Amino acid sequence: MKIRTLIAFIGTLGLFLQGVGAEQKTVIRFGHFPNITHAQGVIAHALSRQGKGWFEERLGPNVEIQWFTYNAGPSAMEAIFAGSLDLTYVGPNPALNAYLKSNGEEIRIISGAATAGAALVVKGDSPIKAPADFLGKKIATPQFGNTQDIACRAWLKANGFNITQTGGDVIVIPTANPEQLGLFQAGGVDAVWTVEPWVTRLEREAKARVFLEDKDTITTWLASSVKFLRDRRELAKKIAAANVELTKWIQDNPAEAQKLLIEELKAETKADFDPEAVAQAWKRINFSVDVPQKLVAKAVQDAKDAGFLKGSTDTSKLIETP
Repeated sequence: MKIRTLIAFIGTLGLFLQGVGAEQKTVIRFGHFPNITHAQGVIAHALSRQGKGWFEERLGPNVEIQWFTYNAGPSAMEAIFAGSLDLTYVGPNPALNAYLKSNGEEIRIISGAATAGAALVVKGDSPIKAPADFLGKKIATPQFGNTQDIACRAWLKANGFNITQTGGDVIVIPTANPEQLGLFQAGGVDAVWTVEPWVTRLEREAKARVFLEDKDTITTWLASSVKFLRDRRELAKKIAAANVELTKWIQDNPAEAQKLLIEELKAETKADFDPEAVAQAWKRINFSVDVPQKLVAKAVQDAKDAGFLKGSTDTSKLIETP
């Protein structure tokens, strides 16, 4: 009886210790978009699926990464405000808007990720040749208030157009990236201001031509909630360092990086991505962890010009390397 009791006790103790281990596991909720410009997030997500997580291997066995995908930045920022997301790859304008809306209390940028990779495209046979030709036309953007939406509105205003949220001289129509292709092909819009891989898909599948390539802009950076940065600073430090390593790996191994990215994009969007198209899109993007201050200032100015930022635009606390 004593032996049976001892065995039962050891079994119970084992279950208890397993439970303790499970309780101590730290879950990090990480976001990204199914875009080539979010290659670090897409590739890391792919490696997590394969059990070879890039971040997990650098954060230790007691850390679990849960990945979440978003169509555009405002949705990801709402998730951070709601406390359901810790970090995300995101475009600058939604992050700036969230930072300023919260008086600098909710969002921090802990690393860069990509610049360039966005463009305004029109139909191949479109009569649009100059900015003035957009008068009365319709332009699709990924989401109201996202980086490309704001860049589009700021550019139109800089070219003398009166733009409102729902109308004006040129109508800007927020449309999820996967839906833009069909809308463009059907003639529902005259142009699209979007980001890779959708720029290249529009070129190849809808015979679009690039009217304007947006090179001098931040496309993606890595944002953290202030709460995560405050409560898990050592983990945040390791995540920022891992992002630097991953960015360097992407730069040095483009073929392997593109292969992982294509597999993951298919898993997330249920769409096939032509390797040649991805390679073409890749050339437009600069994967970099730098966050140039002049481009931060440009993002702020674009948002002000588009009417999204009013009042104070102090960004002194925005960038914080853990």
